Amino acid sequence: MNTTVIYMVRHAESPFVFGAERTRGLSEEGHAAAKRVASYFETIPVDVICASTYERTKQTVQPTADAHGIPIEQYEELIERAIKDQTDKAPWEALVVAIRESFINHEYALKGGETTRQAQERAIPCIKQLLDTHQGKNIVIGTHGNIMTIIMNYYDPSYGFDFWESTSKPDIYAMTFDGQTIMGIERVWKEKDNVELDERN
Repeated sequence: MNTTVIYMVRHAESPFVFGAERTRGLSEEGHAAAKRVASYFETIPVDVICASTYERTKQTVQPTADAHGIPIEQYEELIERAIKDQTDKAPWEALVVAIRESFINHEYALKGGETTRQAQERAIPCIKQLLDTHQGKNIVIGTHGNIMTIIMNYYDPSYGFDFWESTSKPDIYAMTFDGQTIMGIERVWKEKDNVELDERN
């Protein structure tokens, strides 16, 4: 079995700024959490580090990249899914309702938004290419909660709205593949343990 592991790292805390989806970075707490993410990968051989083209995902995996001496490869295909037109303001509650519906009906999005199907069509080829190019390697991807869930949903439909709502910032999930076949998905991030470790240091 030629096992490849993709570690999906959901970005750490990043204060929302309307109109700055691409450029907003991590908060002070988020930067501290990014260092804890790097601590998790201290004993794991990391071969490749990727991120979306959004600043908060890059900043979340930057300490890991620095520790392993690996450059970050950024992919536009892995940006967050926008359920609505990003120039339109909408209450968070309305967005949550829309996101829930999008995992029931993969063709659904608010006006100007991206459906789950459309997001899979641009992200999954990128994941498959990474699996082909780096077979047998450990790949770290700095990602976002919605697109991470959408990618997982492609391989296992049980990953949907309830899973997305349960994830933390940051969070880490190991997706294990045999070639292009998913073998399992496991949450490997233990926030409580990492916080306690950070407090001791």
